[in-house]
Amino acid sequence: MAYIPHTDEERRAMLAAIGVGRLDDLYDAVPADVRFPDLDLPEPLSELEVMQELQMLAEANLDTRHFACFLGAGAYNHFIPAAVDQILRRGEFYTAYTPYQPEISQGTLQAIFEYQSLLCNLTGMDVSNASHYDGATALAEAVILALNHHRGKRRKVILSPAVHPHSRQVVRTYSQGMGLTILGDEACCNGPADLARLIDADTALVAVQYPDFFGHIVDFRELADAAHAAGALLCVAVNPLTLGLLQPPAAFGADVVVGEGQPLGIPPSFGGPYLGIFTTKNEFVRKMAGRLVGETVDSRGQRGYVLTLTPREQHIRREKATSNICTNQGLMALASAVYLSLMGKAGLRRVAELCYHKAHYAAEAIARLDGYRIWNEAPFFHEFVVACPRPVAEINDHLLTEYDILGGYDLGSSYPELRDHMLIAVTEMNSREQIDDLVQALEEAAHA
Repeated sequence: MAYIPHTDEERRAMLAAIGVGRLDDLYDAVPADVRFPDLDLPEPLSELEVMQELQMLAEANLDTRHFACFLGAGAYNHFIPAAVDQILRRGEFYTAYTPYQPEISQGTLQAIFEYQSLLCNLTGMDVSNASHYDGATALAEAVILALNHHRGKRRKVILSPAVHPHSRQVVRTYSQGMGLTILGDEACCNGPADLARLIDADTALVAVQYPDFFGHIVDFRELADAAHAAGALLCVAVNPLTLGLLQPPAAFGADVVVGEGQPLGIPPSFGGPYLGIFTTKNEFVRKMAGRLVGETVDSRGQRGYVLTLTPREQHIRREKATSNICTNQGLMALASAVYLSLMGKAGLRRVAELCYHKAHYAAEAIARLDGYRIWNEAPFFHEFVVACPRPVAEINDHLLTEYDILGGYDLGSSYPELRDHMLIAVTEMNSREQIDDLVQALEEAAHA
């Protein structure tokens, strides 16, 4: 059935209003040879047939409900309480755009306020915005904050090679045309001491990841001291779930804490939508992109919530705007707020502990296999690197076809010097039986 909202008479009236005789005249600016291409579409189907076709296509996907997953590298398979999805689907929240009018949107504004408060508690920072698009975008915005803080007088950014490769690519895309010098990630093994030696009076920002892309838990205190001594800012990209167990970045001097909020109640979803966490110190709040919700009281003394700050937005600075952040991931921020509220401090710590101990159980078992070696030297959280006896793609193919296991990330695709190295992620969703199957499958794959 076709759904056509306008009658023939209405269409004629609209065409007359714009001075066009027929609909085809609207395409006159398009070259005739490409105006109406032959799309070679199949014969039309009924709604029933379309649904069957879509279901068949969907079932061709690999998903974490039917396969054991040890693939992380920025998107993780965690348990999500059913209440998270149920609250997200309430009509008051389930909109394409986040409403901010305080007279009609108190529930939405309060949810965002609670999200901001929870993120500040989690990271130890003073203030959080109402979220960015994803973790990579948030890191790029941290670079812009640092440039604005230094009034454009510093043009150097130091990126750790252990920051997610995709995030580093986004930073470079964002900064095109800004005259920045970005360095530090030329070699995969540059550690904090190597990064500290690159800091000088022209450095605006030093960006690191915690735990880093290889899973390492690194103490960045000395790097923070070196950055601050030179007048630079330190940005830490964090996996927020790890903060249920690890010290928050504020404890070692972070000026900006960003991260991918997907582990907090958001499914992998084949890559999105995700949530960009952005928290910072009070002194930088007016240089922060995005929106900030505050709590106040109305004329009757009743508690209320309002949009407090919208700094650096297009509708404020217009042609002088340096950010493309014009809204927030409100629904995803709500998911994280609900998740954190349901889990609580003890629940979040328990999840983090399960991830940590299961990952170490897996690493110890893999380390005993002939031909495999655990590459990590520093302590790690729930991801670790395995040096493999064969190409990772071949091993992953064996895991999938013989055991229905989604294997780890092939580090050689991002770090040529780590060819035949696999990044394995273990979460609370991986049972002991799944881990034992992984170990057995890896042993077989070494000789397949």
